[in-house]
This record gives sequence, C-alpha cells and structure tokens, in this order.
Amino acid sequence: MRIAELLLPEFDQEMAATRRALERVPEDKFSWKPHEKSFSMGNLASHIANMITWTVDTMNRSEFDLDSVTPEEMNKAAKNRAELLAWFDANTASARAALDKPDADYAVPWTLRKGSHVFFTLPRYTCVRSYCFNHIVHHRAQLGVYLRMNNVPVPGVYGPSADEM
Repeated sequence: MRIAELLLPEFDQEMAATRRALERVPEDKFSWKPHEKSFSMGNLASHIANMITWTVDTMNRSEFDLDSVTPEEMNKAAKNRAELLAWFDANTASARAALDKPDADYAVPWTLRKGSHVFFTLPRYTCVRSYCFNHIVHHRAQLGVYLRMNNVPVPGVYGPSADEM
C-alpha cells in the first residue's frame, strides 16, 4: 500500500472534523479573544484555513523560508464565515491533491527556515504528519475551547462531544 493511500483517509477525517468546527464560528465573535496574547476567534479560524496550504508547500517544495512571506500573507484573515469556509474548502482540495504522490516523494528532506536560521529538516512524511496534520489538530482544539467559552456547541471529533450526548 502506498503512503498516500494510508494518509488520505486520515487527512479526510481530520479535515471533515476541522470543517465542522469552522462552521460553528459565530460571525459576531470573529474579534473575540480569550487573552490579549491570543489570536482572535476569526484570526485563529483563518489561520487554520490558511495553514492547510502548508501541506502543498511541503509536498511541492524542498524548503520554506519564513522570510519569503509577509506576516499579512501568512495571517490573512477571513471577513466572514462564508469566506473562511470557501478558503478552507479550496485549500483542502489543493492539499489533498498534493498528498497523492509516489512514496519516494515522501522521503525527500524538507526544511523550515527563517533566513539562515534552520528550524528543522525532516522527511516530507514527518513534516506532513507533524507540521501540517498535527498542527491543524492543535489549533482546531484551541478553537474548540474558544467555542466552549462562547457557549457555542463544540462538534465531536473522535466521537460525540459533551454537546452531542
């Protein structure tokens, strides 16, 4: 079995759960934040929708230099839920296509850097699982806390949530 055949069902499951969380972000709470150092809810949701493209960069490039993008490009914020979900859907489709690669492509080293400072170099497979998938799951969990703090029902991910029992 190919690596892509193993990863795609996991990707599909995680993206479906992520979309359910994004669908619940209240438009009147886009600017809400739990702490002054935290993302606003809209910015956190936008970050999740945007970071899916990191999968495309990981599978189609050998490195990513954070100095090659502006903070505005990295943190583009959706204006409303419709825009957020449109970005998410388009980015998910692009990422899914990028994952459909031969096994040898998953062994290619991939580097994250900021100028001359290298954060890490790992095989693409490891980057996709940790830097992309797990990172999205991490921020989706943060979004779940934001939803809970605003009395928005939290969707189940790996079974029903307390709001679905």
